[in-house]
This record gives sequence, structure tokens and C-alpha cells, in this order.
Amino acid sequence: MDGLEVFDPAGIRRVLCIVAHPDDMEYGGSAVAAEWTAAGIEVSYLLLTAGEAGIRGVEPAETARLRAAEQREACDIVGVADLTILDLPDGLVEHSIDTRRRIAQEIRAARPDAILTMTWDLDAGWGLNHADHRATGLSIVDAIRDADNPWLYREQLADDGPAGEGLETWATTWLLVMMRDPDRAIAVSEASVERGIRSLEAHRVYLAALADHPAPRDLIGGVLSAGGELAGVPYALPVHAYRMA
Repeated sequence: MDGLEVFDPAGIRRVLCIVAHPDDMEYGGSAVAAEWTAAGIEVSYLLLTAGEAGIRGVEPAETARLRAAEQREACDIVGVADLTILDLPDGLVEHSIDTRRRIAQEIRAARPDAILTMTWDLDAGWGLNHADHRATGLSIVDAIRDADNPWLYREQLADDGPAGEGLETWATTWLLVMMRDPDRAIAVSEASVERGIRSLEAHRVYLAALADHPAPRDLIGGVLSAGGELAGVPYALPVHAYRMA
């Protein structure tokens, strides 16, 4: 991998981070959230599931409650006030019209200049990617385009429609994808790295259930230090930046 260009966030006022599960943002992405909220950028999180099928030996309803609370704490650490958790089934997320519709509705409501997500590749570098991550990523790509199409999901656009949302179409400028053939890097400060580490540590119950999970400081520090080295800065998150509009 050659050196990476530092991504310029000029013109970005609102960012929507979309992932499948609680903790998905905390593997580097939350450090970027911390960096951008500190700079006055409005950052929101959208989780498609509550991660209810993620802990063996704990009933899904209790797991959902625990993981939602841990995600709320993780968001607070990095300055993210707006957290939405949808009710799609953990482990069974589909790349479907309904998933696209629900994501498009959130995009139209949040009106983000950039969307940050994680790779949908089958081979994700650390191993074979989770089915939910793959379905989520592909659905996001489609939903970004759907959200800007006035002929799709018209009930979202009409005040007198079945849902009565009264939203407007929205064209998102950037899709930023973590862990996917990076061509840019988002620079973060040491303070943001520390907040990113703490945000992963906030998932205490979930991490305790994972055998041999690396220490958050080692994992996040390593990812962001390596990204910084590629970009010629102390710390950075490698991403693939797609210009969507």
C-alpha cells in the first residue's frame, strides 16, 4: 500500500455513521467521530440492529438492552448525541428493498454531507466478513442513491402519505468506507485516539464475552498509528472515499 492522501473534511457539516451492530463504529470510526464532533461537525449514528444475537448464553432481549446501553455510553464519550437503533434482526440483515427504504428514510431525515461505514467485502482483511456487515454496506450504497431519487419511497416525501414524514430528497456527497482498499486517511488527534479507545472499552459486557479479543488500546492504537504512518501524520483512519454527488 502506497502513501495515503489526507481526507479534507472542508464543507462537511453533518455526518451519518451507519453500521449493523453496537460496537461496529468503535474499531477506529469512533475516533473520527470524536475528532469531528470536537470540530463542530454534527455526527449521528444509525445502527440497523441492536446486536441481540451477539452473546451466547444471554437471552436476546437482555443482550439488546445491555448493548444499547453500552453503545449510548460509547457515543457520549465521543460527543455523539444522536443515536438511532433500528429493529432489523441481528444476524439476518438482508440487502433488500425494505432495508434500503429504511436507510434512505434516515438519510433524508439526517441530510448528511458524508456517510461513514465499514467494508462490505467478503474478505475483510481480518477474516471473512459478517453477513450483516455485507448486507448493510451494499444496502447503504443503494440507499444513498435512492434517497436522492424523487420517484422512490414517495410516501416519505409526502406530508399526507401513509407515514406523513414530509421529508425531501437528499444527495450525500461522500461515502467513506473503513477497512476497504483505502485511498485516503482521516487524520485524528491523540485526544481523539484516546476517546476512541475509551468508546470501545465501553462495550464491557460484549467484549468480555469474546475470547482472545485484543486490548482496545493495543487494537485501536495500532490501527490509527499505522494509518497515520501511511498518511504522514501521527494518527489517521484509512478509508476509501467515494464521491457520490
